[in-house]
Amino acid sequence: MEISARNALKGTVKKVVPGAVNTEVTLEVAPGVEVTAIITKSSADRLSLAEGKEAYAVIKASDVILAVD
Repeated sequence: MEISARNALKGTVKKVVPGAVNTEVTLEVAPGVEVTAIITKSSADRLSLAEGKEAYAVIKASDVILAVD
């Protein structure tokens, strides 16, 4: 796999929550560190995402917003 994005985090699918249109997928990228993405249901099906499967969280954004209380 070759991609232009610099931030690709390899992890293991921890949870898959399918909806009518979208699917919420949580990857564990390190012990206790999770990344959650909302993708289309058709993409989740095409990728055969399931708990325990290895996958990548690919992050390509021009802005990252942080906030504190």
